[in-house]
Amino acid sequence: MHDFRFKKGKLYCEDVSIEALAEKVGTPLYVYSHNTLRRHFLAYQKAFAKVPHLIAFAMKANANLAILRLFAKEGGGIDIVSEGELHRALAAGVDPKKMVFAGVGKTRKEMQAALRAGILMFNVESAQELTALDEVAKSLGTKAPVALRVNPDINPKTHPYISTGLKKSKFGIEITRAVEQYQLASRLSNIEVVGIHSHIGSQLTQIKPFVDALKRIGKLIEELRGRGMEIKYWDIGGGLGITYDAEKPPLPKELAAAILPLLKESGCTIILEPGRSLVGNAGALITRVIYTKEGETKNFVIVDAGMNDLIRPSLYEAYHEIVPVVKKKRRNATVDVVGPICESGDFLAQERTLPQVAPEELLAVLSAGAYSFSMASNYNARPRSAEVLVHGDKYATIRERESMDDLIRGERIPEFLDFGQS
Repeated sequence: MHDFRFKKGKLYCEDVSIEALAEKVGTPLYVYSHNTLRRHFLAYQKAFAKVPHLIAFAMKANANLAILRLFAKEGGGIDIVSEGELHRALAAGVDPKKMVFAGVGKTRKEMQAALRAGILMFNVESAQELTALDEVAKSLGTKAPVALRVNPDINPKTHPYISTGLKKSKFGIEITRAVEQYQLASRLSNIEVVGIHSHIGSQLTQIKPFVDALKRIGKLIEELRGRGMEIKYWDIGGGLGITYDAEKPPLPKELAAAILPLLKESGCTIILEPGRSLVGNAGALITRVIYTKEGETKNFVIVDAGMNDLIRPSLYEAYHEIVPVVKKKRRNATVDVVGPICESGDFLAQERTLPQVAPEELLAVLSAGAYSFSMASNYNARPRSAEVLVHGDKYATIRERESMDDLIRGERIPEFLDFGQS
């Protein structure tokens, strides 16, 4: 459920006209609904209220400071995967004791920064990482709180690029090796074993893979405790999907109904890492039509947003609903909606049936709150777009549009390339 709705034939985010926003702020433009973001977060809080828990937003989905602050104000934490994300989360005012650090390639420098910040725990993904973390913690005279990310070898039935729970995945430690890795962790003098972690993938539309994975992890928790290890935190990951097209993913309350008995039995504090399901349907990318172009075999709508703004359709062949911002009576046409990037793979939709549009009209690319701006780039030397957060009938620009000077900030031409020098 989201707050992008038509009123008298014009698209609004909450009580703010998208057409008016585009005129004031320009396009391409990302627009987010405060009400939708907060409602989605509170849906998780309510669903898991019967167990001690922490909702740690997977900020790789959308790392804007305002959105991080919004979730922190509601009591949320953050799932980080880099020192940069740690820095952003701290800048947004997130309590470090509500941060978990995941990822297969943490550097020693990143480990130092996280230990100095005092994060809740590291989700460790390999024996070498465990040893490195022990050495870094020793150098700082402290202990590193650790959960091992265990790969339960469950098929999440999602896109292969966002499937993380199979044996062939780069993520986690195989469940068959988990006990020996936990034994290694317990022998390291500067490691404190505090939990266990698993995450099988993203855009999950079925509950069964989640349940199957947690059953396997639950048995492992029992075995680890039987060997004298204290497991206080059970990080069950995230991954619930959203509706882009015809999907019907489970709601947080439906997931909770299926897994709460398992979680209660563990006696652990539960950590959840939702990302897409919090922010995905809370955002839209607004783009303006530049040209329309008719070909012998294809018709094109050329817009000012490209794959540098929203790469998901090009990268994953992902579907995003696209609608004209102003409804009119008009014929439909089958078109490719493409951007200005010099790549054949630059498209927002292919073979899509849409109402016929003309240059200067606005289109809204819906369900663009997750893995959209956070994956944006400056490819083709294009400034990244502005971001706006709408709250009722007001809005705030939460990221300024990049300028041409921003595109060359930090770059230097060395003296030996001065004209007249060879």
